[in-house]
Amino acid sequence: MTLSSASALSRAAFATLLLIALMMGANHVAARFAFDNGVDVATAVTIRSAVTALVVTILIFVQRVPVRLTPRHKRALPAIGLLIGVQSLFLYSSVARLPVALALLAFNTYPLWTAFWARIAYAHRAEPRVLRAMPFMLVGLALALDVFGAASGLGAAAQWANIGVGVAFALGAAAVFGLALVLTQHEAGDLDGRLRTATTMAMVALLALGGVATQGGFHLPTAAAGWWGLAMLTLLYGTGITILFTVLPRLGVVSNSAIMNVEPIFALVLAWALLGQAIAPVQVAGGLMVVATVIWLGTRRR
Repeated sequence: MTLSSASALSRAAFATLLLIALMMGANHVAARFAFDNGVDVATAVTIRSAVTALVVTILIFVQRVPVRLTPRHKRALPAIGLLIGVQSLFLYSSVARLPVALALLAFNTYPLWTAFWARIAYAHRAEPRVLRAMPFMLVGLALALDVFGAASGLGAAAQWANIGVGVAFALGAAAVFGLALVLTQHEAGDLDGRLRTATTMAMVALLALGGVATQGGFHLPTAAAGWWGLAMLTLLYGTGITILFTVLPRLGVVSNSAIMNVEPIFALVLAWALLGQAIAPVQVAGGLMVVATVIWLGTRRR
């Protein structure tokens, strides 16, 4: 490969990663349109996950991906599916209650949880860089969430009355997702990503369907904006996941590249433009601290 072709490949990979981050950020903005127009969290997660599972399953057959599951895979995949299902329900519940960018920023603390669960489950010592990053990430998150109510002028008590439940859902999603990542790495890391995605999304759809049943059935949109939101969150999420496991491997890029953590920045801009959600400059600064720290964790040489 020539130097110029390698450079072009790098640019293509970078652009693809940014596109996926944009799709994932836009997916949550679309979800807020759906939630504001009659759709509940369980309905959104069920439809999104079922469609994604179907699309990826079709890819598996079209691309003739070998389906070989070891006993270890068969034990791990249901647990991973359950965790991702809980994470999906929690994160969308946060998006329904908070400005989209703040929900995603709180969720982006999952690298800290990954280090915690790796220590608990597999006795892995946290890397020094994670410990060094922790205070920066937590300070940035505190600024972004305006935990003392200074930016909003409400004071700490009133601010937490407004954001407390949404923040709890986002941090809960981060904790569960961190555990799912650890289990995936140690118990299913050698399994093709398309197989993991298809099985996981199918399990998430079944879990969310149980939530639909307990709430008296599907809660579908009550207005055109809700239908557009539901359609777009499904399209954006499914397309992003499909690109993640089909295009990126051909470009020689790992699917969890750190550049994808700019997702909250895209969500911030889109939520401001489309939903009229605005946050104070100090909150933007805190958000940038969180995103920069997560990217540093992902790009730093080990």
